[in-house]
Amino acid sequence: MYKMILLFVSGFLLFACSENNTGPVDVKWDRDICERCRMMISDRYHAAQIRGGEKSKVYMFDDVGGAILWLQDKDWKDETKTEVWVNDHRTGEWIDAKKAWYITGQSTPMEFGLGAQREMPLVGMSYEEATTYIMKREKKFNQSGADLKEQSHEHQQHDHH
Repeated sequence: MYKMILLFVSGFLLFACSENNTGPVDVKWDRDICERCRMMISDRYHAAQIRGGEKSKVYMFDDVGGAILWLQDKDWKDETKTEVWVNDHRTGEWIDAKKAWYITGQSTPMEFGLGAQREMPLVGMSYEEATTYIMKREKKFNQSGADLKEQSHEHQQHDHH
């Protein structure tokens, strides 16, 4: 009897202490912070989570665009155990980002403008196409920012002469 109780208690403790190593986690809306931009996560229809790395840690993002960009320089980004989760833009339900379809024209926290959904829309893109879209958009934004900085620098030099 004593061994039975000990076995039950140790099994319970093992179960209680084990962390779920798959799937999205609950977000503390307006309290959890985006891993990339450090802003609070408050948009329940455009947030994202990435689970990966050595300990299958969960990283949270306020926009799928930020999540995809952040993931690009991780050496574990292409591992099969790496998971990316996004909110369905209509319901807020967590869905597998790699199986989702994306539409443009959404109002999102970091202005990448993508909304995710399970079903293929009439006009939409796959995860791979969305990744390419995000990378191009970021490059264009960074180029535009560099152009503005250059123009500002030239304008300042011109004013001093």
